[in-house]
Amino acid sequence: MKFLSFIIPCYNSSKYMKKCIDSILPLGEDVEILIIDDGSTKDDTLKIAKKYEKNYPTICRAIHKPNGGHGDALNVGIKAATGIFTKVVDSDDWIGKAEGKKLVESIKIHEQKGSKIDLFITNYIYDKVGALRKKKMSYHIAIPRNKVLEWDDVRFFPLGTYMLMHALCYRTSVLKEANLKLPKKTFYVDNIYAYKPLPYVKKIFYLDVDLYHYFIGRNDQSVNEDVMLGRLEQQYRVTKIMLYEVDLKRIRSRKLYHYMINYMSIMMTITTVFSLLSKDVYWVEEKDKLWQELKKKDKKLYHELMYSFLGIFSNLPGKAGNKLTVGGYKLVQHIYGFN
Repeated sequence: MKFLSFIIPCYNSSKYMKKCIDSILPLGEDVEILIIDDGSTKDDTLKIAKKYEKNYPTICRAIHKPNGGHGDALNVGIKAATGIFTKVVDSDDWIGKAEGKKLVESIKIHEQKGSKIDLFITNYIYDKVGALRKKKMSYHIAIPRNKVLEWDDVRFFPLGTYMLMHALCYRTSVLKEANLKLPKKTFYVDNIYAYKPLPYVKKIFYLDVDLYHYFIGRNDQSVNEDVMLGRLEQQYRVTKIMLYEVDLKRIRSRKLYHYMINYMSIMMTITTVFSLLSKDVYWVEEKDKLWQELKKKDKKLYHELMYSFLGIFSNLPGKAGNKLTVGGYKLVQHIYGFN
């Protein structure tokens, strides 16, 4: 039995994928490692994946597919996963070995108890090149540690705090029940992954360990600001999927509803701010269209997002307001070190 499936999407990843895979291998036979080669053409990604499969046939599987992007690689991985739980690790990131063992042991203990946990939440570290201090994202303010909880047992998340894919380890059946199908050839789908399945999660468990190391530093990385500006169309695509494919009206838990509204507020703010950063009239008009489209389709959601703190901040009127919005973003970026 595999308790945990690790999905590693790889695209021309030969320079760094070994560090990622080697960080998971010490977990042994309790896990499977699905190395998804997303049609790599420039290096030995597939060859390396097959070598791991040959050397560790009961742990590693190499899966080759035509290039379809990060989301499509995740779709293939989720379909192939046989573990009770599923964890995504990007090929340039890695996990802490001791922390990985703690997660697997916690899964095993709670499965034996019949706790029926749907989501394990752990911390992650921003491993940013050149940063003297590594920023840690933890959730102890919002979520009581080491307890089986339902959403209404969770405290409120501080403004701007939300759970990225790096923090989440879903029960595999939850991902399938949520019918999670991520779009092809699209970046930033990790936001959909971290958002759309949540209404299907009934019980959660916060394991306060620094499991995931999120590497930031490659010039071609999707979170690089210049790269994001070049992919605004994809940012809009992801934001619209999150807006219109999840019916927040059906969520019964007040705490979960509040959390998802906050997450959506952050997404709308990012989309709005980057439209302003582009200094392109087309994208400035598109961000106005996005807000008006939301107002037409769902007035309640529009009002909740538009008149939230972040909504007001990202929609300050006039050119002076736009400058204040961008200036505020730059200040927060400097303080927290994201992008």
